[in-house]
Amino acid sequence: MQFIDEKLDAYACAHTSPESELLRKINRETHLEVLQPRMLSGHFQGRFLSMLSKMIRPLRILEIGTYTGYSALCLAEGLASNGKLVTIDINEELAPKVQGYFNESEFSNQIQFILGDALKVIPELDEKWDMVFIDADKHNYLAYYHLVFPYVNSGGYIIADNVLWSGKVIQDDKNDKDTVLIREFNDFVRNDQRVESVLLPIRDGLSLVRKK
Repeated sequence: MQFIDEKLDAYACAHTSPESELLRKINRETHLEVLQPRMLSGHFQGRFLSMLSKMIRPLRILEIGTYTGYSALCLAEGLASNGKLVTIDINEELAPKVQGYFNESEFSNQIQFILGDALKVIPELDEKWDMVFIDADKHNYLAYYHLVFPYVNSGGYIIADNVLWSGKVIQDDKNDKDTVLIREFNDFVRNDQRVESVLLPIRDGLSLVRKK
């Protein structure tokens, strides 16, 4: 995931607004207690997600892939005062820890954490979304995109994480299933005439997509 010089990365982080005390706690405990801590959005990307959300001021946010709740809390910072964030994950083992973090936050009354298969849960929500963050199993990225698209308001945003896939998307000898599917996702979004998009080389790559 390291695309720029480590010293430049450290400089950028040092000149970015700090995490809250709760986010620092989640960051620390995730790295100490949870498998695959690299899945955490982390300080820099978290502040970027927060800034995007504050610019958009969404009334409804959908997150597909909660992990330990860090990105959900960052996105919630930009919610309208009467807004709501729904986050879906299938990991039962992490659920009590994640719900505990949400309960500690100032957004506890605005976050709904759903344990289940997002492909089955989303059609049952009966919501329209201003902002969708996709950060779950990579082989279903296109399925999630197609599923949520009709529910995204015109002018709303879909953000997809890990779209550079540690740089493997440009390596001709990398053709494992997830890499191939991430390439297919990126190509589809680039050619989707219903949207405007920009692929940002932030951390492991963020695709920012605006529905026309």
